Amino acid sequence: NGIAFEDLKGIRNGGVKMDFVELETKRLQLVRLNTSHLNQYFKIMSKQEVMEYYGMEPLTKKEDAALIFATLDRGLALGQSIRWGITLKESGQLIGTVGLNNLSLKSKRAEIGYEIHPDYWRLGYATEAIISVVNHSFHQLDLFRIGAITYPANTSSNHLLLKMGFTLEGTLRGYLYQRNQSHDAYVFSITKPEWKH
Repeated sequence: NGIAFEDLKGIRNGGVKMDFVELETKRLQLVRLNTSHLNQYFKIMSKQEVMEYYGMEPLTKKEDAALIFATLDRGLALGQSIRWGITLKESGQLIGTVGLNNLSLKSKRAEIGYEIHPDYWRLGYATEAIISVVNHSFHQLDLFRIGAITYPANTSSNHLLLKMGFTLEGTLRGYLYQRNQSHDAYVFSITKPEWKH
C-alpha cells in the first residue's frame, strides 16, 4: 500500500513537521522524483562506474528502479529520508540524485548521499547540489549533524567532502557489503556551527 506524493506533505518525524521542499541553485533544480524520471534514473543507476562505490550492484531491470522509487516514497512518508532529483535548469534533464538517509529530525541528524551520471562528473554539479541540501538541512530542517559514509578508495568523494569542511571521523570496519564481500567505510561529518557555505 503505497502513499501518493500528494499525501506526503506534513509528515511528522518525532513530532517535528517535515514538508518536501524543492531546492534551486544557480544551474540546478532539485525536485521530487516521479515516474517521468524513471528511465533516466535507470540509465544512471545501471552504470558500473556510478555504482562502483555505491554499496549495491548496478541495476539490471527498470522494475528495480521503480522499486527504489517506492522505497524512497516510504522513507519520505515515514520521515526517515528525503531524496531529490538533480535536474539541469536549462533542459530539465535528470543527471543524478542527492538526499538524506538515516534522517532523524528528533535527534537532529542525517547522512548525505548522492550520485551523478558520468557525463556530468567534474563540472561542480555535486558540490552545488550538496551545498543546497546541507544548507536546507541546517537552516530549514534544523539538523545539527550531517554525516557521510564512503568507500576509502572513493578518492573523489572523500576529497569533495574534505574540501567542503567535513571531518573524517574514522573507519567503520566491514561496514559495507558489495560484490559478495564486506568492505571498510570512512565516516565523515560536519556540524551546523562548522558549516561555512
